[in-house]
Amino acid sequence: MTSLLFGLIAALAWGLHDFLVRHVSQKAAAGPLMAVALAAGSAILAPLTLIEGWSGVSAPAIGLALLSGVAFSLASLGLYRAFAIGPVALVAPICGAYPLGSLALALASGSSVTARDWLAVAMVIAGIALVARQPGPQSGPRAAAILWAVLGAAGFALTFHFGQAAARLGGELPATLIARLTALALVLLALQVRPAPMAPALRHWRWLALMGALDVLALGFVIASGSRPNPEYAAVTSAIFGIVTILLAWRFLGERLGRVQGAGLALVFAGIATLAAGS
Repeated sequence: MTSLLFGLIAALAWGLHDFLVRHVSQKAAAGPLMAVALAAGSAILAPLTLIEGWSGVSAPAIGLALLSGVAFSLASLGLYRAFAIGPVALVAPICGAYPLGSLALALASGSSVTARDWLAVAMVIAGIALVARQPGPQSGPRAAAILWAVLGAAGFALTFHFGQAAARLGGELPATLIARLTALALVLLALQVRPAPMAPALRHWRWLALMGALDVLALGFVIASGSRPNPEYAAVTSAIFGIVTILLAWRFLGERLGRVQGAGLALVFAGIATLAAGS
C-alpha cells in the first residue's frame, strides 16, 4: 500500500507539473526550459541530500543513478516537445503508458508480476485514454507528437527502473540528486552543441522553479518506493498524472469532459483498486 500511496502523491505533483509544461512549452525552446527547471529542482534537493548524507552511496548505486539521469533527460525532452506540438488529449495517454514498460522491466529483473497486475495496468491505461479522448478533429503535427510522447514514456519507465535500483543500494535522495544532475549536465551539453536562447525561458523562471519542485517531489516519491514492497506499483499509480493534467485543462482551459471521460476516470480508479487488492 505504501508504494501505491507514493504513486498517487507523485501523480498529483506531475499532473500540475505537466499542466505548467503545456503553458511554458509554447513560449521557449525545450532545452532552456529543461535546464532551468532541472537546476531549480537540483537546488531544492541538494541541501536535503546533504542532511541525509552520502555514507551509504556505493559505486554500483552511482552507476545506476547515472543511467536513471540519462533516461530522465530523454523522458523530459520527449515530454516537453510532445506538449509543445501536440494537444493534451493526444500526448497525455501516451506518456501515461510508461507503467507497461515498468512492469516489463520488473518482470525481466525477476520480480513477480501477476495477471492481476497486468489487468490493473490495462485498466489504468485504458482509463487514461478514455479521459484524454476529446470530440472533434485534432490539430497539429500528430505523428511528431506521438513519437516524442513515446520517447517520454520509454524514458520514464527506464528512469524509475534504474532510479529505484539505485535507491535500494545508496539511498533515495542521493539517487534522485545524481539522476537530476546527470540530466542537467546532458541538457547543458546539448545546448553547447545546439545553442538556444535562454532569455525566453528565464522570463518564466518562477513557473519553472515551481515545476522543478513538483518534479523533485514526484520523482522522489517514485524512487523512494524502491525500498518498499512492489515498487513498480508506484510507477503504475503515478501514471494517472495524465488524468490530473486533463482535469486541470478542463477546469482552467475550458476543455470538454463528457460521459466517456467520466467513465475513464472510473476505470482508472478501478485499476488502482485492483492493484491495492493484490498488494
